[in-house]
Amino acid sequence: MSVLVTGGAGYIGSHMVWQLIDSGEETVVLDNLTTGFDWAVAPEATLVGGECGDAALVERLIDEHAVEAIIHFAGSVVVPDSVADPLGYYRNNTVQAHALIQAAVRAKVRHFIFSSTCAVYGTPSVVPVNEDAPLLPESPYGRSKQMVEMMLADTARAHDISYVALRYFNVAGADPAGRTGQSTRGATHLIKVACETALEKREQMTVYGTDYPTADGTCVRDYIHVTDLVRAHADALAYLRSGGESLVANCGYGRGFSVLEVIETVKKVSGRDFKVVTGGQRPGDPVSVIAAPALIKKRLGWRPDHDNLEEIVGSALSWEVSLSRRNVT
Repeated sequence: MSVLVTGGAGYIGSHMVWQLIDSGEETVVLDNLTTGFDWAVAPEATLVGGECGDAALVERLIDEHAVEAIIHFAGSVVVPDSVADPLGYYRNNTVQAHALIQAAVRAKVRHFIFSSTCAVYGTPSVVPVNEDAPLLPESPYGRSKQMVEMMLADTARAHDISYVALRYFNVAGADPAGRTGQSTRGATHLIKVACETALEKREQMTVYGTDYPTADGTCVRDYIHVTDLVRAHADALAYLRSGGESLVANCGYGRGFSVLEVIETVKKVSGRDFKVVTGGQRPGDPVSVIAAPALIKKRLGWRPDHDNLEEIVGSALSWEVSLSRRNVT
């Protein structure tokens, strides 16, 4: 039996693959390598180039490798881009997921783990936000993920498949062993951008909006170390294998940092000052989103090990240095 990881050559997906391999799982990766890297995939895994929405290919892989669980990471993730290209996001995130879920049902895959997002909440009226809060996404990205959650819920009621949808908060950092990290060219993740600027890979960075209704005027987010995030997926897989019912759960630490606080942390950890300019608010950016993580801890037994912003930043900085050696820019 094996686990199929879509988008397993990307940032979070490659960490998941290493987690599975470290745990002795037979692992198959399906990735079109548009934003992922073949070298980021653990060599013990089977890497197949292709689209997760190619149902015939997915069904063939399920049959050939006796796949009993799918962990679905593939998709597009930049909120402002989704505002500019909504149909592209609905295609990549919703239509492709529909085909993947349909293939899983046809091939009788029993377990499905989905990378959802806190963007489904929009700007919640109560912070920290729990899973029962109204879903009011403010971007096509958030809506595309909400649609997949809806498809999974309906599919699980109609077919013999169970799922866990993890609503990520802001993922950052890199593998403590230095095997993989955020390598996407032109990435927009705040910690990634700040680390690149600290290491002079960028001349400056921009803070988008300083007039939000927060303590310092910048957006507030809950930052989670990627290693803790992928372990949550491993916990979700164990939960489903043990007969757990389908579940939607937040995956965050329960505390937030503003954009300016993150930038100051990067300056402190790197020991370098760098140029920061201000710009206008970006469309689709919620003001403040912080997880209420009680449910995932109760139902999956998840406990984070890297809940420290300086540690997250330090691992991200170390990865940026290793990327320079690889000449990945």
